[in-house]
Amino acid sequence: MTILKKYRFFSILLLGLLIIAFINHSIALKTVQITGKSILDMLFLLPPIFILVGLLDQWVKKESLIRYMGEKSGIYGVFFTLLLATVAAGPLYIAFPIAVLLLKKGASVRYIVFFLGAWSTVKLPVIVYEITSFGSKFTLIHIFFGLVFYYLTGILFEKFYNRQTLIKHDIKKKV
Repeated sequence: MTILKKYRFFSILLLGLLIIAFINHSIALKTVQITGKSILDMLFLLPPIFILVGLLDQWVKKESLIRYMGEKSGIYGVFFTLLLATVAAGPLYIAFPIAVLLLKKGASVRYIVFFLGAWSTVKLPVIVYEITSFGSKFTLIHIFFGLVFYYLTGILFEKFYNRQTLIKHDIKKKV
């Protein structure tokens, strides 16, 4: 019974896939192919990211990170976080291990939320694509409002969750 509870989401998706297979076999086959490709892509991307996160954990001093992304870093925190997110590469799920490392090293929750939002908005390839596809005016408006929204959301998160609570919760889950 506990196995079913643990994998209930997966079971629901599998049941849905079986229903789709009965209705339209080609759609179900295409779904399995896309899912398999996504899993392989993730398996090739995550190990190097975990190695990078491990190296960053050893190389970046906590004091330095607190100075640039801590609660009292001010405008430097915004610019440093923005720079970090802009030069990032890869899909958003790669940003989460990096965000956890930044949180454990003393980064403010505000900048973690801002980093995750900026990762999805201001990466250089995304900016270039948006400018060529939608024009510079749309891109600048999109980036401006997105970044303001992510920063304000970060402030809101910081009011409700402090870093110590998040880290203690993470440690309890591991034990």
